[in-house]
Amino acid sequence: MATATPAAKLELKPPPYPLDALEPHMSANTMSYHWGKHHRSYVDNLNKQILGTELQGKSLEDVIVQTYNNGDLHPAFNNAAQVWNHDFFWDSMKPGGGGKPSGELLKLIERDFGSFEKFAEEFRAAAATQFGSGWAWLAFNPRPSDGKELVVLKTPNAVNPLVLGYTALLTIDVWEVRKL
Repeated sequence: MATATPAAKLELKPPPYPLDALEPHMSANTMSYHWGKHHRSYVDNLNKQILGTELQGKSLEDVIVQTYNNGDLHPAFNNAAQVWNHDFFWDSMKPGGGGKPSGELLKLIERDFGSFEKFAEEFRAAAATQFGSGWAWLAFNPRPSDGKELVVLKTPNAVNPLVLGYTALLTIDVWEVRKL
């Protein structure tokens, strides 16, 4: 999980690997454009939006939750959430990664989805059916009504599991799904 990040003078966090490390699945050109332009613009715009406000100096997570405002989004929400989402997205991948998890995560996936394959199918469907920009997530729901703590979500634009009180475990930017 991404750590609490002070939002004052937020810096663009580099991915934890070289920009060409995810090839052939994601090209260096795609990484450079998406991280170096899109992600950078979210960071720069957020810094401008919170400068001199009560949000300056708060953690990125606090800025997200406060500016979500129960769905009545404040101007800084989109940039703050997109910074967090992209930081989490880059950290969710690694060169040579992918495939079936092991250990406790696999046990929880099998308990809540029936099998890893059923989870993967639901996750792919969430990403493929999110209209427009958005995200597909595997998240932990601390207050399940049906006993299933792991859930697949699809969220529009910058919305993420933090605003629901969930913990993000895995994500895919649906913009990337359409580019892959």
